[in-house]
Amino acid sequence: MKRIAQFEKVTKSRFLEDFAKNFPDYKEEEIVHIYENLKLPQRATSGSAGYDFYAPVTINLAPGQICTIPTGIRVKIDEGWVLKLYPRSGLGFKYRLQLNNTVGIIDSDYYASDNEGHIFAKLTNDTKENKSLRIEVGQGFMQGIFVEYGITVDDEVIETRNGGFGSTTK
Repeated sequence: MKRIAQFEKVTKSRFLEDFAKNFPDYKEEEIVHIYENLKLPQRATSGSAGYDFYAPVTINLAPGQICTIPTGIRVKIDEGWVLKLYPRSGLGFKYRLQLNNTVGIIDSDYYASDNEGHIFAKLTNDTKENKSLRIEVGQGFMQGIFVEYGITVDDEVIETRNGGFGSTTK
């Protein structure tokens, strides 16, 4: 196996700001406690391709409900690799849990963006069976898989990223 990446927490101040925007009912001391207990993504078994991302808080999603989760995680990735994010297979199968962007793409230069490369997940409970979904704090809800990629022989891009979401097309 090639070792091409390293997960880290974003800074506490970055997490406090991003979490408070998405979960305004939490007090600062509660958010600090959540930050301190964040678990870095990891594989469940030696044969697993995906690194599980864990819920920082308990999430309840009624049918059709949407939630944006700041994971508190960023990743340093070698050039030529990308991290692809998907819902955990079981949650997708049982509840039709969806990432709103279908597949999250974390580029190697996202790490140095103005939001510290903070990885977010926007989830929808897209059930067709009227099932509510509860993701417990610390439960894996999303998985990331590292994939090597190539570029065209005539590619001469020299632009660098200067922001977070959507900044590569500005």
